[in-house]
Amino acid sequence: MAAEQGIQIAEDGVAEVSMTYARANLTQLLRDVRYGKRPGAFTERGERSAYVVPPDFYEQAKKDRAFMAQIERAFREAATEEEREALGIDLVRKLFLD
Repeated sequence: MAAEQGIQIAEDGVAEVSMTYARANLTQLLRDVRYGKRPGAFTERGERSAYVVPPDFYEQAKKDRAFMAQIERAFREAATEEEREALGIDLVRKLFLD
């Protein structure tokens, strides 16, 4: 993306901006990310190099990561294949049926 194009929305919904444009328009980019409720990405030579996300996106990502770490620990600590299978069934129930 050329610097003169400003903030562009990519096919995956991420607001992309070149580092050159971002330097001069950082406030606008941050407002677009926060109030537009979509992640943004800084690009260099057309490649994404860093992301900026709204606060609620970040907080949810932290919760999701902690939840997945809990699941991973439980599966590692399960002594038998039957215990791992039971954990998997309980997880599916919790995620999709509760």
